[in-house]
Amino acid sequence: MPIQIPEPSKSEAAYLALKHAVIEQALSPGTKLPEDVLATHLKVSRTLVREALARLMSEGLVASSRKRTATVAQPSRAEAQSVFEARACLEQEVVRRVMTRWTPAMGAELTGHVRTEEEAARIQAPPVCARLAGEFHIRLAAMSGNPVIERYVSELVSRCSLILAIYGNPHHSQCGIDEHKALIDAFRRQDEKAALRLMASHLDNVQERALMPERKPVDEDLGGILSRYVSPEGATTSTGRARKGARSRA
Repeated sequence: MPIQIPEPSKSEAAYLALKHAVIEQALSPGTKLPEDVLATHLKVSRTLVREALARLMSEGLVASSRKRTATVAQPSRAEAQSVFEARACLEQEVVRRVMTRWTPAMGAELTGHVRTEEEAARIQAPPVCARLAGEFHIRLAAMSGNPVIERYVSELVSRCSLILAIYGNPHHSQCGIDEHKALIDAFRRQDEKAALRLMASHLDNVQERALMPERKPVDEDLGGILSRYVSPEGATTSTGRARKGARSRA
């Protein structure tokens, strides 16, 4: 008889819907999250919405104060750096613990997840690819046998997804998939040094993509920008037309 997997409660479903919407960048950082609107769309009570928002606040994905509507969090670059530093430390310990507990079943589970990542990449679903890439690390943390480590890795992975939405640069999902495959191979060979090195390199790549150098603003003054496109009489200059044409062809 097949095992029946219970459906998530309404509270859990509301929480997961909001969390996935944030992680997949459907809800941008700074987006307001009014309880009444969320309750209507999620088809749950405001009490359950409040519970879901509280959980997301504890995970750093939502920000709020007593008198203001909750919003999708907007971590600073300094906070983002701290998140990646903590994640790098924890995931090295995850590698060590999983290496000692490794079984063929773990390899099969992770390989199955990578196949799901490949399918998402094949149908060109970048938001889903980003969520699945993070879930690979959460699955790996669950295999460490330490629920506290699993909990904190899950939180840090989710916050990294939010950081990517604010500061990041998109990349080809195949890069992360190949790195996940290499990690699985290292576990199968029981090569701890290789696995630690691969994890460190993988997270360095994620961090580099997530924390792109800040661009220096050029000519922020609106008048200064428009002066290049408008003649003293108010007509568009030939320079302006040329520049606009160049931009449209870029």
